[in-house]
Amino acid sequence: MRTDSGYLSKVSSNFLYMKNDQHFWNFFFSLIFVGLVAGGLFLLWKEWKLPVAIEVFDFFLVVLASFRLTRLFVYDKITQFVRDFFMETSVVDGVEVRGKYARGPLRTLSDLLDCPWCTGVWVALPVLFFYFYTPFAWFPILLLAVTGLATFIQISSNAIGWTAENLKNAATKK
Repeated sequence: MRTDSGYLSKVSSNFLYMKNDQHFWNFFFSLIFVGLVAGGLFLLWKEWKLPVAIEVFDFFLVVLASFRLTRLFVYDKITQFVRDFFMETSVVDGVEVRGKYARGPLRTLSDLLDCPWCTGVWVALPVLFFYFYTPFAWFPILLLAVTGLATFIQISSNAIGWTAENLKNAATKK
């Protein structure tokens, strides 16, 4: 490994550039999100559909629909092609390896799709917008909510099963 000061300053300046570059793209996508929120609110206001309140049942429908869409984009195999679009592919020793881009907008989008909390915020925006904008969105939101609840029950039952299995294994080792 080289340790001369010229090399180290070049490496550190490249790192700072990459870090600042990512800050720019993160900020850029945050501005896009704020713009979408403002545009959605303006459209709802213009159409006299700006929400004042939401029923408790409908609130849980929107939450479960957002949960399901988030899980769909972050974890499910059926949308792996979407996540792969934002991944860099290279061949190492004859094996195809996928990884995140080092920087740029594709890195930010890859980070977004890798984070369920981040994706959840982005997914909740269109779910809420269409819930308030059109009554035709109610059935797709209900469908997503039902599948979201089913997913939650499945994840919970898996967690209970894994916990029971771990407790059983720990008890037999004593």
